[in-house]
Amino acid sequence: MRSPTIGRTLAIAVITAFFAWNAVRLIGARPATEPHYPFPKPVVDAALATRKSQQTAVLAGGCFWGVQAVFEHLKGVRSVTAGYSGGHINSPSYEMVSSGLSGHAESVSITFDPSQISYGQILMIFFSVAHDPTQFNRQGPDDGTQYRSAIFYSNDEQQRIAAAYIEQLDSAKVYPRKIVTEVVPFKAFFRAEDYHQDYLQTHTDQPYIVYNDLPKLEHLKKQFPGLYRN
Repeated sequence: MRSPTIGRTLAIAVITAFFAWNAVRLIGARPATEPHYPFPKPVVDAALATRKSQQTAVLAGGCFWGVQAVFEHLKGVRSVTAGYSGGHINSPSYEMVSSGLSGHAESVSITFDPSQISYGQILMIFFSVAHDPTQFNRQGPDDGTQYRSAIFYSNDEQQRIAAAYIEQLDSAKVYPRKIVTEVVPFKAFFRAEDYHQDYLQTHTDQPYIVYNDLPKLEHLKKQFPGLYRN
């Protein structure tokens, strides 16, 4: 029979290792680069539609927990789904994506009403609040191609708006470093596992969420009050 003392020692060792690992991750994290404000609106954009309809934007900006939460608080957005895009296999699991071998990026699929919010405005929030577009293959404490910054355009108009906006932001030196966001054709989006959906809403006390994601919601509310919704 195993000694209770040995069991407690092992438990303490595991807990200590867990907190040490998280501390190392945070120490190695690159702080988000702050853009210059007021953040410019896109010069090239689609006009607001005259009637209600539905369009989709697929974006990747690091861990999808926080990115999903940001867009769920945006007026004109109907739904946001966490998932995987940009890879070379069908229906990948979180473990496969996290290994970096499937080629996917953690992404969100945003369904929005173009009569209430434009594609360019979606990208404005993506570039200014949802993530740091100057970090290459990483976001904060998370590194790897699965955390890359990417826009998966589904038509010529989305490609034109995205490319023009990146050029506009770089030319205006809104960020001190060049934007590294990929603008690539959309091929497929695979919904992530259920436990990833709306993760922030049920884990507001988790240290990762508190440190990395809750500040994004406050930032959205402060910088874009006209687009923010509870």
